[in-house]
Amino acid sequence: MKGVKLGIAEAGIRKAGRKDLLLMALAEGTRVAGVFTQNRFCAAPVQVTRENLASGRMPRALLVNTGVANAGTGKSGLAVARASCSEVARLLGCDAAQVLPFSTGVIMESLPLERIIAGLPVCIADLGENNWAQAAESIMTTDSVAKARSLRVNLDGITATVTGIAKGAGMIRPNMATMLGFVATDAAVTEEVLQQLISYTAARSFNRISVDGDTSTNDSFVLMATGAGGGSRIDSPRHPQFLPLREAVLEVAQWLAQAIVRDGEGATKFITVSVEQGRDQAECAAVAYAIAHSPLVKTAFFASDPNLGRLLAAIGNAGIADLEVNGVEVYLDDVPVAREGGRAPDYGEDEGRRVMKRSEITVRVVLNRGRAAATVWTCDLSHEYVTINAEYRT
Repeated sequence: MKGVKLGIAEAGIRKAGRKDLLLMALAEGTRVAGVFTQNRFCAAPVQVTRENLASGRMPRALLVNTGVANAGTGKSGLAVARASCSEVARLLGCDAAQVLPFSTGVIMESLPLERIIAGLPVCIADLGENNWAQAAESIMTTDSVAKARSLRVNLDGITATVTGIAKGAGMIRPNMATMLGFVATDAAVTEEVLQQLISYTAARSFNRISVDGDTSTNDSFVLMATGAGGGSRIDSPRHPQFLPLREAVLEVAQWLAQAIVRDGEGATKFITVSVEQGRDQAECAAVAYAIAHSPLVKTAFFASDPNLGRLLAAIGNAGIADLEVNGVEVYLDDVPVAREGGRAPDYGEDEGRRVMKRSEITVRVVLNRGRAAATVWTCDLSHEYVTINAEYRT
């Protein structure tokens, strides 16, 4: 990836002997766009990153730490976030407003600024274009695997690269993006096009996943375009290379988003919830999330128990006041489960159990109200999820 260099350090922010500090240095002229959590208790780094993006100064660096979220830390948390930006700026020779901070980890704990300052020279000495895999490791918390994806796309004879990393396994019900996601391309685009790309991508990737229904205080998804790969600048959606680039960015982001669900805390099953023939996408998404968020549905999937009345209860609880239940159809993979307000005449529990035992399952709901559709990816809810979260700080 041309135009992005990454450096990693073991700063001992919360635990010794683990990669927990990442610095991403951006080439001059890199354009950056972000979408962030809608949680009102948004973390200090989210607030500072928003301020710095709004300053109009083109970002030159991203600073990411794991272990401590720097959320619920009041004025002192903001001071630490800003001080860390100032130190990066001093070392890289840029303005503090050109540094974007990100944190993940335990909420309501103070971020140790002195450890970040001590780790930054190590990050700078480690800066390199090929450190994406190590960077993916450095932002993990309860993740069991690092999440990184890269692909190349031909843009009118120029090969552009799209590379991304993400972290997340629990506290996942993004109301914009994911816990942390960073995607970069060396294609050249305008600010307007970059905003269109990130809005389109977030709505179809990170904003369509759920592990446990909780929106984090730190959710951030950032898209960067360095322009260092050459080629003409994509300046509008009508540009002939806009669609190929958009699909490449979406493919990387969807892969990362689905990897978060597959790595859900304690998860044993990957579940696609597809809602079709709704009046609009909003009601389709509401039905999909009603299923994806239901603890009763999720625990039934964990047990491979075809207690599928829980699906009907979730659909009916999605907030669609004029839903005609007799018109709703429900399927497990290719097995018809419900039709005309009740059990499908040809449905048998043996068929339901057979599907429920699979590691990847699709729940398909047909509302028969229109032409809209939406898909959400989720997982089951297991004993291990409770154990991981009960013991998170120990």
